[in-house]
Amino acid sequence: MTDTAARTRTGDVTADVTAWLEENWDPELTVGEWWERLGTSGWAAPTWPEDWYGKGLAREDAVRVQRAIADFGALGAPGGLGLLLAGPTIVTHGTDEQRERYLRDIVTGKKAWCQLFSEPGAGSDLAGLQTKAVQDGEEWIVNGQKVWTSGGHVADLGMLIARTDPDVPKHQGITYFALEMRQPGVEVRPLREMTGRAMFNEVFMTDARVRDDALIGGRNNGWAVANTTLAHERSGLGAGGGSAAASSATPGTVAGDLDRRVGDFVRTGGRRRGGVGGAGSSMFGASEQLMIQLAQANGAAKDPSVRQDLVRLHSYNEIARYMNLRQKAAKAAGTGDIPGAGNIAKLSMSRIVRLSRDLGPRILGAAGTLHAYTGEQREVLGAAGVNPAAAIVTELTLFAPAPTIYGGTDEVQRNIIGERVLGLPKEPSNDRTVPFRDLPKNG
Repeated sequence: MTDTAARTRTGDVTADVTAWLEENWDPELTVGEWWERLGTSGWAAPTWPEDWYGKGLAREDAVRVQRAIADFGALGAPGGLGLLLAGPTIVTHGTDEQRERYLRDIVTGKKAWCQLFSEPGAGSDLAGLQTKAVQDGEEWIVNGQKVWTSGGHVADLGMLIARTDPDVPKHQGITYFALEMRQPGVEVRPLREMTGRAMFNEVFMTDARVRDDALIGGRNNGWAVANTTLAHERSGLGAGGGSAAASSATPGTVAGDLDRRVGDFVRTGGRRRGGVGGAGSSMFGASEQLMIQLAQANGAAKDPSVRQDLVRLHSYNEIARYMNLRQKAAKAAGTGDIPGAGNIAKLSMSRIVRLSRDLGPRILGAAGTLHAYTGEQREVLGAAGVNPAAAIVTELTLFAPAPTIYGGTDEVQRNIIGERVLGLPKEPSNDRTVPFRDLPKNG
C-alpha cells in the first residue's frame, strides 16, 4: 500500500495535498507552469492510476482534494472534457503509447478536448450516427456533422466516434478516434443558447484526417469505448460528485490562458474559503445555499411552500451525496461499483435541476422573469434594485432543460437501469442483427 493510500484510509489526504500546496503554490507562475506542477504531481487527476499521473484515490477523496486546493486559494486542475472524459477513457482503452501521447497534455492543461458524439439524427439513438471514416493508408478521412459539442470552439482535440463499417449491425461498425480539431476540413460554428451563452457548437467535417494510431480501443470497437466515456460523463456530471474540479482558467492552446499569471485566476492569490458559489462547492449545493440566502433576504422564506421546497432541495442534494458515499464504501469493501450508480446520479441531477428551476423564480418574484445578457443590461437591473445574485438563479432556470438531455436523456438512463441493472426485457428491435446500411435512417 502506498503512503497516499494509507493516509487516505485515515482521512489525511487533505493534509497531504495542503502540505504539497504549501511547498509548490506560487501565484507568480503562469497558468501553464502551475498546471505542469499540479498535473505531474498526481493531484490534478487523483483518481487516475499512479503510473499515469494520478494517485489511485477514490472519487470522494478526489473531491476532498479539489476542495482543499480551492480552500487553499490555488488554481484547480484544468477543467473541461479532457480531464473528465478523454483522459479516463484513454486510461482504460488506450495503448501505453497513446497514454504517453495524450495524458500528460490533459493533466497539465496543454491541450483541451471536446466530445464529437451527437448528430442531428443521432442523439438519444447515438448508435445511429452517420459520420463516416474511411481508411486511406495510415490515415482515415472523416466526413459528417456533429452537434451540441461543448467547448468545440476552444478544443485542440476531439473524442470522435464515426462509422467505419456500414455492413454490420449499427453498434458493431463504430470506431473511436482522437481527432485534431485545428486542421483544414474541420469547421466549428457556435450555437447561441437562451441563456445568452454559446457553450455548444455544431462541427462540420469535410475530408478531415485522423491518424490510424489515434484510433482508441480497436477498429469497430468504438461503441464499447464510447460507453466508457458516457459512464464517466454521467458519473462526473451527476449529483453528489461535486464539481470543484472546474477551473476558472481554460486549458488548451486556443483560449490563451496558459501564458497568463496564475494568481489572476484566484481571488487574491492567497488563501480563500468556500462560500456560495465557491470553487469548493458543487454547483447544486451552491445554488441551494444561494436560494436560502435570497429567500431569507426578501422574505420569501416566510412562505411555508417555499420552505418546504428548500428542505426538499436540500434533501435531494444530501441523498445524492449519500449515494456517492455508498459507492465509495462499496469500492473500499472490494465489491466494486454499485450497478447503475452513475445513471442514478444523472437522474438525481435532473431532479435537482427541475426543482431549482421551479423554486428559484418563486423566491425572486417578479425579478425572476428578468435576465441580463449583457453588461449594460446587468447595470440596468442593478439600478432597478435587482439583487446581482439573482442572475445565477435565472441562468440556472434558463439552462435547466439541458442537463435532462446531455450525457443521455432521463429516458435513456431509465432504460439502462431497467435493462442492464434490473434485467427487464428490451423493446423488440432488429438493430443488433441487421446491417446498418439496411436500417431506416433517423431524421
